[in-house]
Amino acid sequence: MRLQFQTVDVFTGTQFVGNPLAVVLNAEGLSTGQMQAIAAEFNLAETTFVLPPKDPAHTAEVRIFTPRSEMPFAGHPNVGTAFVLARAGISYGRPVSGDRVVFEEKAGLVPIDILRDGATAVGSKVAAPQPLAVGAEVAGELVASACGISLADIETAHHRPCIASCGAPFILAELKSRTALLGANPNADVFRLEVAKHPVVSVMIYAQVQEGDIDIRARMFAPHLNIPEDPATGAANVALIGLLASLRPEANLLLSKTIAQGVEMGRPSILQAQAEKKNGAVTATWIGGRCVPVMSGTIDLA
Repeated sequence: MRLQFQTVDVFTGTQFVGNPLAVVLNAEGLSTGQMQAIAAEFNLAETTFVLPPKDPAHTAEVRIFTPRSEMPFAGHPNVGTAFVLARAGISYGRPVSGDRVVFEEKAGLVPIDILRDGATAVGSKVAAPQPLAVGAEVAGELVASACGISLADIETAHHRPCIASCGAPFILAELKSRTALLGANPNADVFRLEVAKHPVVSVMIYAQVQEGDIDIRARMFAPHLNIPEDPATGAANVALIGLLASLRPEANLLLSKTIAQGVEMGRPSILQAQAEKKNGAVTATWIGGRCVPVMSGTIDLA
């Protein structure tokens, strides 16, 4: 069996920065175990597998794997996969055209707008498949210990560390300064022995800044999931923009933030996050950015 794949760097317009993604374009017939093994072989934060849609009204079914497990939803895999299919213009013999695709995923339907420069696809903007859900608070001491920061570095004026999700849950914690964010040094043993006891095991820390076009600096750690640090975490940032919108006093609001992630690890990424709030409730969230193709090739399965 010969599989076709494309790799892209997501949330960037420059090769070899941003968050790399592998997209397997003809995954029909693969077992879950085979998909997991291929994702482990690529050893990227995520690999996607494109399947024919169950409903012909949709573009494709897309399954998302980290090197160790399947994800119900994730941001950068959707942004990158939509970009790849828009560039290809075809999937399983069906045309992929226009400015919108819809993916079937474990978390639900994921509508995605294609970003174009003229007729050329340059990126995409993903609508989260689930409404914002804010869960339990998480002890600041645990976040500080796991991320190698001081408890005093955590900002609690807006919210305490907590779980939030728009399709995939993350622990979110605000820090008081860019300096504190820069100094974070995740402790893999704390993640493995303590964070792993919780139902949510990935931690994103962030700081609100005023740095030109950048509104937020973020870092995401999940070392026990084979992701020591992620260059860009769309699902975490889409939950973050939803959380920030929910905390604002306005009953009706369209909140947009430009988020930089991956800078500290040498893979700078720029994410455009947006949330809509109506009558006091967050009704929709989006994450998007540019992409650039890097590699293409084949996988020959024995």
